[in-house]
Amino acid sequence: MIMPGRILLWLSSQIYGAAVAVRNSLYDCGILKSHSFGLPVICIGNITVGGTGKTPHVIWLAERLSSVVQVAVLSRGYLRKSRGFRKVTPRDTTTDAGDEPLLMARSLPQARVFVDRDRVHGIRKIMTWEPPAGAVILDDGFQHRAVKAGMNILLTNWNRLMTRDRLLPLGRLRESIRGMRRANIIIVTKVPPETTAAEMDAVKTELKAGARQSIYFTTLAYGDPLPLFHDTQPQTVTTDVSVLMVTGIANPAPMASYLSTLSERVTQLAFPDHHMYTESDIAKIKSAFDAMDGERKIVITTAKDAVRLKEIANIAVHLAEVTHVLPVNVQFIENENDFLNKIYQNAGKDHKDG
Repeated sequence: MIMPGRILLWLSSQIYGAAVAVRNSLYDCGILKSHSFGLPVICIGNITVGGTGKTPHVIWLAERLSSVVQVAVLSRGYLRKSRGFRKVTPRDTTTDAGDEPLLMARSLPQARVFVDRDRVHGIRKIMTWEPPAGAVILDDGFQHRAVKAGMNILLTNWNRLMTRDRLLPLGRLRESIRGMRRANIIIVTKVPPETTAAEMDAVKTELKAGARQSIYFTTLAYGDPLPLFHDTQPQTVTTDVSVLMVTGIANPAPMASYLSTLSERVTQLAFPDHHMYTESDIAKIKSAFDAMDGERKIVITTAKDAVRLKEIANIAVHLAEVTHVLPVNVQFIENENDFLNKIYQNAGKDHKDG
């Protein structure tokens, strides 16, 4: 028996999908204008709501592209309270810039990070900045069709491929999977390390990439936990250490899976994606930490959560001393140089291996 609530979700999904399809059609036929610019624009985005590892991929790409050009990263600045165009500095707060742009600014000293809800306006402002930008990475701009990017990179999560999802609000798709045809490159992210070549080939077949599209696979590589506060000592996670994993991200499953390989005692405390922590949340974290068994205990969070947690003033000393950040980096499973060659060619530069 189909429940009435499910029918309502399906109807809402159909209406939403039709509205997005009409909008895309207006851009496709030129009624709505897409703007081109006199410098390379590389868009990294997805057609799902979160969970694809977009921010680590933006940071990874900006680091490598910065070796040959002056890179500007342009983001919307989700949940910031500031307005208009703004250059993000490491001294900013999440209220100024949003959590992801602030993390990027602190992770990319060699690049410049900007926020602007109007991406066309933002790129125009970037082009007046000195020294001139050699390339713009458009963060989460796949649906921002007012910008005609020179290269569109589309991310999809291995554990929830876009081909297996459904339109909002029934699923997590922002638009129909037909939108993937706009991508030049598709990256399947968060691939488990034990994945076989045959399994990746099966996913390639499922995605049905076009003749001019390339598919790559990446995984997340975690580093050693680092203290959230610099005046504390780093701790090592071993099997006998009780871990409280605190996250406010769309998909904490890969991190939980990794931590479970280090410790037999992992407790998860999950908040919504982009959650702005309050003192009440800190009290919940403290309560969960104090309730854990074991002589050795640690709190581990993500880099994105860390920029928000550090802005809470009243964190108990014993909690602050054991709170750590788990670094994460993108690793290509294969064909990294082939991917970079496409990026550098788009930026008008030559890529030299090594």
